Amino acid sequence: MEFSKEERAAIEKIKKLAKENKINISGGKIRRTSSRFCLGVEHGDYNGTELFGVGTDRFIWMAYKPNGTNIVRLFSGNFPKDGVVEFKPGNVPEPKSPDIAHTWARFPWGVDYVLRRAGHKLTEGIDGVIYGNIPGGGMSRSASLSLNLILSLFDANRIELKNKMDIVDLAQGVENDYIGSPCGKLDQIMILFAKEGMGTYYNPAKRSVDYIKLGKKAEDFRIVVMDTGTERPGLEKSTYKIRRSECEELVSLLKKSGYKISCLADIKKQKLCDEIIAKFSKKHTDLCQRLKYIFDAQQRFYEMLNAWKSGDIETVGRIFREDGIGLRDEYKISGPELETMCDIVRTIPGVLGERMLGGGDKGASGALVRPESVKAVRKAVDTAYPRSRPDFADKYAVHVCKIVDGVKVFNGLL
Repeated sequence: MEFSKEERAAIEKIKKLAKENKINISGGKIRRTSSRFCLGVEHGDYNGTELFGVGTDRFIWMAYKPNGTNIVRLFSGNFPKDGVVEFKPGNVPEPKSPDIAHTWARFPWGVDYVLRRAGHKLTEGIDGVIYGNIPGGGMSRSASLSLNLILSLFDANRIELKNKMDIVDLAQGVENDYIGSPCGKLDQIMILFAKEGMGTYYNPAKRSVDYIKLGKKAEDFRIVVMDTGTERPGLEKSTYKIRRSECEELVSLLKKSGYKISCLADIKKQKLCDEIIAKFSKKHTDLCQRLKYIFDAQQRFYEMLNAWKSGDIETVGRIFREDGIGLRDEYKISGPELETMCDIVRTIPGVLGERMLGGGDKGASGALVRPESVKAVRKAVDTAYPRSRPDFADKYAVHVCKIVDGVKVFNGLL
């Protein structure tokens, strides 16, 4: 098996961390879970829209081996100050308690909690080392980690689930019910089901996943992620939580007024959307703005999907940009550093579209870029971003990403 330079570097780093922290992973496995890049609808999952995205090559790597005990021992190379996290399954802090607020250990603890709640008793402990290069906001680091932990502990304990959507539900439960982060299912779906070279399409009404090839006539392009260097708090502490509650508030108001809907995605007709905005905008201006973004993004979604199928990458990029403007101006979920990155690259020829990524406030922005323009994007960011945001001059990064499988297991590397 041949490995890229990045893969070899990650494996060597994991080996070094294991040795330094006396974690025995010799003869074990490495599971790699990807990041994700959403093409639509960002913030649509908890509003009931259809979803489309790809897996991207920024990863969480977890090397692990059953240790013959009932103790889980884990070390994260990204959070070395936490040291080796050690616990007995079934003996973890209470959900959403102060004990879990400031440590990455809330993720393995949360996995144990949701697995036991679902009737999956862990009897085999593991030794494991985790390392990742996913930016801290916008590419779903937390979902990738939760999925990796669940799949690795399932493997060590010889547990199999036939329905992969059940794994999505478990990973969402780690964040929703244990950590207190109000995430939807977009991130987990786009990572768990991702396939190299394919777009992943999710229909919530059917809970179904289909793969869509990019049309053969498509011009080449690159996915570029611009990490602003900012640290984003968990979704439970961010504007994301506010936006989600606003959308739920509007749905509740509409139900009380006799509208037969269960989520904002149920509002599909222009006439109905206009009627609701006219009726509620005077008293609930902000809520109606949230609806306008979701409605317009949902209409654009189908155009984007057809453009992807036909290989019209210019239209995909244009819609990506329009979604970004809606997220900024109507959904109001973006942040100043995110928009600085967008402003910098928007003027560069060959940038097809750009917008903020993920939960909002902080983190990363993304762009669809022609290959010949990638160098110009890097140069523009390197020149302009440190001037505009000097506090993050030594923290930002530009990632050029490929579309990859969401989950991959390597054997015999340790």
